[in-house]
Amino acid sequence: MQNNWIHPYLFLGGRCEEALDFYKKALGAKVDMVMRFSESPDPVPPGMIPPGYENKVMHSSFHVGDAMVMASDGCGPNEKLSGFSLSLSYGTEAEVDKAFKGLSEGGKVTMPLMQTFWSKKFGSLTDRFGVNWMVMVTPEQPK
Repeated sequence: MQNNWIHPYLFLGGRCEEALDFYKKALGAKVDMVMRFSESPDPVPPGMIPPGYENKVMHSSFHVGDAMVMASDGCGPNEKLSGFSLSLSYGTEAEVDKAFKGLSEGGKVTMPLMQTFWSKKFGSLTDRFGVNWMVMVTPEQPK
């Protein structure tokens, strides 16, 4: 049987390196690799990126716990994130509090942390890079 995985890929409009540093601080993310456009084994096609983007991040990957996320600066500063949220689950309320506080620094809380019918503690926010997050205590599974 083949294993299939879906990994979020964030295009951060020229702020990827800043975001990687932020996620390391806010979530304890572990950066696996970073490749800049100037390090590409194949030359970047002419006109694909704006001047000055040569040292921007072409591709990176990082882990938050066991989950892998990939990210890039994209092909210019006009990249926009929309239409999705990353859902982050922790086993304890203290872990949720820490992650939510870290992610909300410089961002916008859209739902403060509170108890819901599906989680002891749940909240949502948009971080300073425009990434939407839902942070919660892992819901209990029915027995």
